[in-house]
Amino acid sequence: MRVVSAEYAASLIKSRDTVGISGSGGSGSPEAILKELLLRYKKTKSPKNLTVTSGISPGNLTYDDVGMNCLSEEGMVRKAICAHLGMGKKFGVAIGKNQFPAFGIPLGVYTHLLRAIAGKKPGVLTHVGLNTFVDPRIEAACENEKAKQIESIVKLVNIDGEDKLFFPSFPINVVLIKATYSDTKGNLSLEWEGIIGEQFQLAAAAHNSGGIVIVQVEKIVEYGTLKAKDVLIPANLVDYVVVATPDKSMGDYNIPKHIPSLVGKSRMELDEIKPIDLSERKICARRAMMELHKGVLVNLGVGMPELVANVLNEEGCIDDMTLSIETGITGGVAQSGVAFGVAYNADSIIGDASMFDLYDGGVLDAAILGLAEVDKEGNVNVSKFGERVTGPGGFINITQNTHKIVFMGTFTSGGLKISTNKNGLKINNEGRNKKFVDKVQQITFSAKNAIKNNQDITYVTERAVFKLTSKGIKLIEIAPNVDLKRDILSHMDFKPIIAKDLKIMDKRIFKAAKMNYSLKPKD
Repeated sequence: MRVVSAEYAASLIKSRDTVGISGSGGSGSPEAILKELLLRYKKTKSPKNLTVTSGISPGNLTYDDVGMNCLSEEGMVRKAICAHLGMGKKFGVAIGKNQFPAFGIPLGVYTHLLRAIAGKKPGVLTHVGLNTFVDPRIEAACENEKAKQIESIVKLVNIDGEDKLFFPSFPINVVLIKATYSDTKGNLSLEWEGIIGEQFQLAAAAHNSGGIVIVQVEKIVEYGTLKAKDVLIPANLVDYVVVATPDKSMGDYNIPKHIPSLVGKSRMELDEIKPIDLSERKICARRAMMELHKGVLVNLGVGMPELVANVLNEEGCIDDMTLSIETGITGGVAQSGVAFGVAYNADSIIGDASMFDLYDGGVLDAAILGLAEVDKEGNVNVSKFGERVTGPGGFINITQNTHKIVFMGTFTSGGLKISTNKNGLKINNEGRNKKFVDKVQQITFSAKNAIKNNQDITYVTERAVFKLTSKGIKLIEIAPNVDLKRDILSHMDFKPIIAKDLKIMDKRIFKAAKMNYSLKPKD
């Protein structure tokens, strides 16, 4: 292991290299190295034509030169293979504008593919992604037109009469990863990282591909001072270490550093977490919460679903079930926004590759995920909107392997304003964009797949609740004080099936006061 500057580390990356990058939104980004890589490219136009691969891409949901945005200069990237592409908005827009070919693959497939690369296996064979945009019969994981013009990264195969998807392995030349500490020998600790992520899999994949492993750390400590169980990446996998002083990781301005309750070192009092104000988002979160039961293991997705943890905590139900996040977290209270993926008071923090072993095997009882577009068949899109590309993240793994799924989101978007009164909900200003459309732009969730597997699918909005049936979407509840035709049907591109016993949503959902709600036992 050699200790080098971030500038020198960036110089080790050559044109046409395949580069793996750690991080998950505001966590785990090798920020100092990425910034130097951007500066080098602006000065020298090198390295160029990189293939970049990442899971939940690092970024802070802005156009700032942070995270994956550092790789957005014209000519810098020739291909991207990522699970989630939207945390760096500049990078996502570059994909939407066809600047370079980009593929979006399920996060669980990505983490398992890294393991396959490390083990010199041919690739990943899986059912995950069938009948979604990842399927070669639909879009073959292509996130833009340029991707459709080059060799596919996924193949459809048939094993014993069943369709499967095969993702071939590929060598990785360089990886850039973030750890907390390195000792003088090169052993790496992730002691103060809220997410373990795929750092080990990246290091193993690059090392066993004959590539190099570059790590950004906060500090180098004496050999022998790190606890063996805290060393998640051994020195034999590490080539170069960069000490970022001051630390240039995303955490400096998104997630406060060294909070013990975020990394499992201690627990905080949950009454310190303040309830959120009543809004359309809280209304959705409350109604989604009502789909849960005592004792269940539940995944919460990024965005609005994160708020379910807050309302569960407000109602005193947070300990009646167990929350889980695909980043490797079990238990605790999930954080939102750029900090998504970490949690206060987690019971367990493991690597995401191991978590997806569990998810793909059906460990979850339920999942609450985002809703951006729903079509007449019940398909859901959360991965692509015009020139804005986000990718699937862990969405496909979760929705295809969990029996009960609750999708939640506002009924329309773009300027929606609501208020509540003693009668219920009032739409003050309708959103410009319909979410219930004739055909989704991209199939991230396959209704066909769900019906085949007899899954229980619910769609929750602030004014209406739907269920997936074999005959299409059925409207089962509407908010008090809304008009069925004016406020719901006139803002859909298709007419849903309307339940004969159409119900009114619980009025407690629309009041600012605590609901005094208790989770029901499982049937």
